[in-house]
Amino acid sequence: MVVQAWNISHFPGLSDDEGTYLAQARAVQEGDGLAHYTYWYDHPPLGWIQLAALTRVPAWIAPEAMTVGTMRYAMLGVSAACAILVYLLARRSRLPMWAAALAMVLFGLSPLSVVLQRQIFLDNIAVMWMLLAFWLASSPNRHLWHHFAAGIAGAVSVLTKETMLLVLPALLVTMWRHSHRDTRKFAVSGAITGCALIGLLYPLYALLNHELFPGSRHVSLIEGAIYQLTRPGSGSVFDPTSDSHSVLRDWLYYDWVLPIGGLAGAVVVLCATRWSVTARAMAGPALVVVILAVVASRPSGYLPAMYVIQALPFLALLLAALVASVAHLILRRGRPTGRGREGRWFTTARWTAAGVLAVGSLLPVVPQWYDGNRTAMTEDVNAGYRAAAAWMREEVPNPAEVRVLVDDALWLDLVHAGYEPGPGAIWFYKADLDPAVTRTLPNGWRDVDYVVASPTVRRDAVDLPIVRGAIENSTPVAVFGTGEDRIEIRRIAGGDR
Repeated sequence: MVVQAWNISHFPGLSDDEGTYLAQARAVQEGDGLAHYTYWYDHPPLGWIQLAALTRVPAWIAPEAMTVGTMRYAMLGVSAACAILVYLLARRSRLPMWAAALAMVLFGLSPLSVVLQRQIFLDNIAVMWMLLAFWLASSPNRHLWHHFAAGIAGAVSVLTKETMLLVLPALLVTMWRHSHRDTRKFAVSGAITGCALIGLLYPLYALLNHELFPGSRHVSLIEGAIYQLTRPGSGSVFDPTSDSHSVLRDWLYYDWVLPIGGLAGAVVVLCATRWSVTARAMAGPALVVVILAVVASRPSGYLPAMYVIQALPFLALLLAALVASVAHLILRRGRPTGRGREGRWFTTARWTAAGVLAVGSLLPVVPQWYDGNRTAMTEDVNAGYRAAAAWMREEVPNPAEVRVLVDDALWLDLVHAGYEPGPGAIWFYKADLDPAVTRTLPNGWRDVDYVVASPTVRRDAVDLPIVRGAIENSTPVAVFGTGEDRIEIRRIAGGDR
């Protein structure tokens, strides 16, 4: 937790997704609805409703602190809960105590985990609920209410981030493996019933709001689902020129040990289920990793950077299981029965081999993890965002009368600085894509005074005519940073104000 917390607001870079989820959480806190703009069923709202609860007290004590960098601290509780659940699930999966502790360390200290768990992503909250579901499903007491609660926790996980739907088959496998044969049908049916009843609340909400089916004058759940299922793919992870391959390369840049070692552990566990009790107990987590790997390998699928978050705890479990299996093979298998000189020599040889193997495994891992975590704990990559927020707060007169196109990583900073949320501080996507906002800009980019051209804004402006026009017809009045990561504050040339 010290590694997670140290320098959390400065690294990694603020993202538009983080700002969006936090702005939606603020809308829930303020009673302004489910989003700071029109809620269009892009994701189930339960994720940022939970985020609103997590940030409620600090937002009430210091409303100006409701910004992305500061509110990252709210994710520390989620990370702590996930780490504890990884340990508990490892113990229920028959791993020895030292291996369970290793799984928790792998999950918590991998540079890939540190970078992704620090960020305000719904995936982190969803993973916490799914780990709870697996822990309940593997209960040694085999109470029916444990399995019913596992189904409910699984549904909450899916309603937090819908991609967790991929993990539900593995949850059922875990429940099947750990349930008693005489009550298995009641346990599984109860879990499915609990999961379905909670999951159906989302389409029921849309139905009661007359927004389940597509229509000409309203958003709909079905349209949102169609968009998510038909969004342009990012190519194959095996194609060096694709965006998916770039995402995979970024994951392996931070840490190759956990993804590759965990995937190897999943293969070993699934191959050993016929003769290993531990392998049978861990069949569910192994299936999670295999399912997620297969989906990520689709040649035409969409692979977001946060996709790996849902696999991280299971990768740690399986890598720890692989280490425990190798240790058992070296130290326990074929142990001589005698206690004489031969037995002592044999034991010494075993421990020597285990020590050499352990040191050889740590040599390539420790330097990479040290460098990755040192970067996370020392680098400041968000100075440009803070400087841009300060400039917009101090240099622009009468912010309540100014219109600014900005990404959501800075949107809350501008709201706290006095810009009117919605028509004043405008999330740049909405200027072109939300009719409620577009109607307030009858002259297009000419009705805008400033555009804060962050890397995200510049990249996506290609497909957004109003945003592109604002950038092309503006001049920079302040620039923070250099290169592709720079943030430009640009004043619109020929604007109405």
